[in-house]
Amino acid sequence: MKKLSSSEIRQMYLDFFQEKGHKVHPSASLIPVNDPTLLWINSGVATLKKYFDGTETPEVPRITNAQKSIRTNDIENVGHTARHHTLFEMMGNFSIGDYFKEEAVKMSYEFLTKELEIPVDKISVTVFKGNEDCPRDEETAKLWEEVGIPRERIYFLEDNWWIAGETGPCGSDTEMFYDTGKEPCSDHCDPSCDCGKYVEIWNNVFMEFYKHEDGSLTKLKQQNVDTGMGLERINFLLQGKTSPFETELFIPIMEKLAELATNPNETSERIVAEHLRATMMLISDGARPSNLDRGYVLRKLIRR
Repeated sequence: MKKLSSSEIRQMYLDFFQEKGHKVHPSASLIPVNDPTLLWINSGVATLKKYFDGTETPEVPRITNAQKSIRTNDIENVGHTARHHTLFEMMGNFSIGDYFKEEAVKMSYEFLTKELEIPVDKISVTVFKGNEDCPRDEETAKLWEEVGIPRERIYFLEDNWWIAGETGPCGSDTEMFYDTGKEPCSDHCDPSCDCGKYVEIWNNVFMEFYKHEDGSLTKLKQQNVDTGMGLERINFLLQGKTSPFETELFIPIMEKLAELATNPNETSERIVAEHLRATMMLISDGARPSNLDRGYVLRKLIRR
């Protein structure tokens, strides 16, 4: 595998998809603009929802970005695991009515195995198991087999479904996982486990539906693709580290905390470092502490 810095990975990703016909969009503010359904920008696609739901048409149907994002649903896990953050950077490539499953899978595989030089035997994938609204995604499983992922490393899971917010464009997804080499936690160990053997590195969402407030689904006018690769995760894996806190994204903060600590505690230092990083990005984008909504989230991060 190539050992790259976060800046090198980000630029390599954007350049790769620009060469594939995608227009590069800059990272937007963490505070949503004209979107009451979101408290924060929580993914790379969140700023592009107007294109996916058909209310606006983009200049070109292929877009790529590296979008700073905030999610606090896993806040209690921050510092305790190698994969949870409140602030993260999501690199993504998007198709608005252009390519769909086949090209998305092929480009993901090419970037991982050719550009990043990740060995194929380190990659496992998951696809949608199916439910009453949408059938089992055998098509995507077959596409993974065709590019080189063996059937025994393709897993069907019920959770392979994604939506940006409570309502809006949504669909089944396929996720890529890196095998860290750790021993399996059980005979049934797979990418859905939290044992640390598998680390999710990329998610391709195949948006075909729109979820309404009553929970019903209707078909979108066009098939779309929304993907996301977390920079912090792929960064530490490529560098052979055990967590993002050991990379250049966090080392300066971690070193200063270790210097200031009177009673050193790695987990506490990780929590402080992560929340400090998130807090400063939120404040720089205009958020301020308060007792309501966004301000309350910021205040919570500061207090923690």
